Amino acid sequence: MTQSNFLQALAGTHLCAITDRHLSGISHAKQVALLSDGGAKLIQLREKFNTPAGFFVQAEEALRVARDLGVRIIINDRVDIALALGADGVHLGQDDLAPDAARRILGSKAIVGFSTHNLEQARRAKEMPLDYVAIGPIFATQTKQTANPPVGLDGLARVRDVVGPMPLVAIGGITSANIHATLAAGADAAAVIGDIWESTPDAPAKTRRLLSVS
Repeated sequence: MTQSNFLQALAGTHLCAITDRHLSGISHAKQVALLSDGGAKLIQLREKFNTPAGFFVQAEEALRVARDLGVRIIINDRVDIALALGADGVHLGQDDLAPDAARRILGSKAIVGFSTHNLEQARRAKEMPLDYVAIGPIFATQTKQTANPPVGLDGLARVRDVVGPMPLVAIGGITSANIHATLAAGADAAAVIGDIWESTPDAPAKTRRLLSVS
């Protein structure tokens, strides 16, 4: 899949909504339905607490829902699950399978994204066979425990310069109050978890709000 196809998967939006069963208390399939109801077109399934077998079952159900709704699905971390289910792609962390190996396994049509946390990691990532580079955390966040300091909007702008035309996804502490500034600093899209699933349970309304101000 070419870089432009990743942007095409966003279907004119600037939001990559992320599921989180721990925060939401509901299945990935139900989260996909709620996010789609709010207008999300590209959704990442994130699972940090279930077993691989348990995540596979949940992801399979979520993918069936997504296909019925015309939503694209990226699997977090697990190349094997993405391959087995025929998902649209995978998002990899620094400690996951290398992007070039994931590309060989999933093929040229799959979306492959990669997390980076500083300028040097982003500089290396732009040479990899990726469809997008993610940078974060942009702001302080409680959703993911990390030792990486926030890069801020200035850091995001520097990463934008470094990665050139490679699609850039910002993640970490992004809300409806700061998503516009995040995109203005150079991100092509923002990945959001906490602002959707924490506090009040109205995920469709929160998703619509994020889309309306992005």
